[in-house]
Order: sequence, then structure tokens, then C-alpha cells
Amino acid sequence: MSPHVPRWLTLRARATVAAVLAFGLTLTLGAVLLVTTLSHQLTASSDQLAQARVQDLLALAEQSRLPSELHNVGEDGVAQVVDATGDVVAASANVAGRPAMLGYQPGEVFRVREVAGPDDAETERYRLWSRSGPTPDGPVTVYVGSSLEAVAEASSVLRQALVVGVPVAVALLGVVVWLVLGRVLERLDRIRREVDQVTNERLDVRVQGEGAPDEVGRLAATMNSMLDRLQAAAVRQRQFVADVSHDLQSPLSAQRISLELALRDPASVDDVRLRAEVLGATTQMERLVRDLLDLAAADERAPSPTALVDLDQIVLEEAARARTGPVAVDTSGVSAAPVRGFADDLRRVVRNLLDNAVEHAASRVVLDLAIHGDQVRLDVVDDGPGVPPEHQDRIFDRFYRADAARTLDGGSGLGLAIASTLAERSQGELSLVTGSPHGHFRLVLPVL
Repeated sequence: MSPHVPRWLTLRARATVAAVLAFGLTLTLGAVLLVTTLSHQLTASSDQLAQARVQDLLALAEQSRLPSELHNVGEDGVAQVVDATGDVVAASANVAGRPAMLGYQPGEVFRVREVAGPDDAETERYRLWSRSGPTPDGPVTVYVGSSLEAVAEASSVLRQALVVGVPVAVALLGVVVWLVLGRVLERLDRIRREVDQVTNERLDVRVQGEGAPDEVGRLAATMNSMLDRLQAAAVRQRQFVADVSHDLQSPLSAQRISLELALRDPASVDDVRLRAEVLGATTQMERLVRDLLDLAAADERAPSPTALVDLDQIVLEEAARARTGPVAVDTSGVSAAPVRGFADDLRRVVRNLLDNAVEHAASRVVLDLAIHGDQVRLDVVDDGPGVPPEHQDRIFDRFYRADAARTLDGGSGLGLAIASTLAERSQGELSLVTGSPHGHFRLVLPVL
């Protein structure tokens, strides 16, 4: 952790605080809901019991079977039966001998009130249900109630337990989240430290934890894959610079030697030979620079090709150009093959393939162009010795040449690399067909 970042601004602290607040709020709301629900349920249960007891007492009074002392009203309950004159004709033991809690209030429907009433030597609040009914001696009103303090005490016990339990649960959750996040973020921080060690001189550094079957493990695998690509790109860049330097240095050195010899002994200079040597070296450098520019342009992202291109026409035109040399070019296998692509790019691909085939052919190059299912396929086959197996994997690398010797009149090693890159711009693929004793390259493009 950076010394400039306060501890409470770290991701671990913020995530822990957020989890604790969310969990604490959820538990608090749940506790309030639980206490409220318990209070309502206890009250509803007491109401049902009181109403049932009122019905029972009315039935006993109507049958003149009402005892003077009423039972089955619960430890926290109270019951009285009051006649039309307001006298108590029956009562529970806790209010025996006491006056009526309410005066006679006739009514054939249930009524409920909250009143203060005696409970032995104390006074409590009761939720009192009442209903009137007939008896042989006249109508009476039955009152049955339950203590509100009993409900309050039950709710209070639960509330006190939650007041202690909720903070403890929240604190435990905070500790667990802090520890778990610490383990996870430590793995992320280790990846950060390991990636921070990657420099131009240390591109072989890789992060640990790639095999873990979780998000951090997948992140480590992604980071290692990215580092592999960066290392490969750096290697290619260094090789690219070395190859360009070598290929430019050779013709420049040849020019310098020719000019120095001419200056040292002007009388013995063969003007025609000097011009040819200087012009040859200049032509080679010009070709190399042009290939590099073409390759740089091909690397730029291009839009999807939309133009209709007659690939067969391009192949026939390039074949006619290649026939000026001693190598025969057979186009009998070329058939109509319209594709969508960049015409200039496809022409350069075909030209590079033909130039490569003519250069390595013994006497003959065969072109075959046809539609195969959903693909247009161009095969360029020469009767030369083919590509040795040890060079096949790198044949499309930039500046790579199967012949390790570098001569002034040799190629730049960019022709096939340019052809492969341009083929991809037209959504195609260029490949070397292996298993053949001769040179065999294949260009595949999507059919219209």
C-alpha cells in the first residue's frame, strides 16, 4: 500500500465498511420487523383467546351455569361479568371482590378497549374485549382481557437480545470480510508487485497463481498471456531493427567501398561498373524501404472490404507478367472466382506469391483458382525444392529467409510477410501447404 494513501481509503477498508453498513442496515430492519411482527402476533393471539372466552362465558350465563369465580383466562388475563345494574356477578381470581372495570355497556358485537385494571396488588393495562348476551335473570356483559404488559415484556426481551446480537453479528461479519478481502487483495497486490518488476531488460517475469480456479487465477493467466505477447513483440522489434540495420548497412557499405576506391585512384575507375554498383545498391535500399512502407501500411487497421474483385482476372494478368522469364506459368486451372476485398492488396499478394514461386521454380509454376464450398482458394505450386521442414514455421516471419546467406541482390525477406498481412486485410488467410516435395502456397478468401 502506498504511504500516501490513508488506510481508510483502501479498497479493503471501503469494501469492509460497505459490507458492514449494508449488513447492519439489513439486520436492523429485520430486527425491527421481527419485534413488530412478534408484538402483532402476540396481540392477535390474545385477542382470539379473549373473544373465544367471552363466547364461552356468555353461553354459560345463558344456561345459568356461570360460576362466581372465572377460570381459564390465563395468568395475565382478567375477566368480569356485569349485569344490567352494574354489579359484578362473576370475576376472575385477580379481580375478585372489586368493582366493575367498566360499567354495563350492552352490545351484541365485540368491542375492545384499553383500560387500567387491578392485578392483585398491582395495576396493569388491559386490552379488554366485551359483548352482551341474555340470561334467565336478565342481560349481562362479559369482559375478558389480556395484559398489555405481557406483550410488552415479550417484545422487550426480544428487543434486548437483538440490541446485543445485531452489533455482535455485524462486528463478526466485519472481521470476516476484512480477513477474506485481505487474502484476496494480497494475491492481487502480489500480482501488482510482480508485474511492476517487468522492464525492458526483464520481460521474462511472470506472475504466480495462474492455476487457481477463481477470478484472481484467471487474472494471473491473462497477465501472463499479455506478458508473453509483450515479450514476443519486443523480441520481434529487436529482430526487426537488427534486420533492417543489416539490410541497409550492406548496400551502404558497398556504395562506400566503391566510391572510396574510385576516389583513391580516379584514373582506374570503370565508370560503367561504378554506376552499376552504386545503382544496384541504391535499388536494393529503395526496394527495402518500399517494402517497409508497404508493411507499415498493411499493419494499419482497415475497414471491412466491400468492393467486388474478380480474383481470376488479377491472377491471369499477373501470370502474363511473370511469363516474360524462362519459367512456364500454367493457368489452365484458373476459373471464375469473384470475392470481396481490396483489389490493390490482392494484386500485391498474387504478385508476391508468383515472384516467390518463379524465383524458386526449376521450370514450371502451376496456378489453380476455384470455389470450394464457401471459400475461394488459390494454389500456387512450383516445381522447386520446396521449403525445408525446419523453416516452415517461420516462412511468413518478417525478414526471414530460408537461405541464411545475405547477398546484395537477394530479397528483403518481406515478400511473404507482406502477402500474409494483406491477405488478412481482405479477411483471407495465406498458408504454406506442408507435406509436398515442392513449393506450395495457398490463399483462402471467403466467397461472396
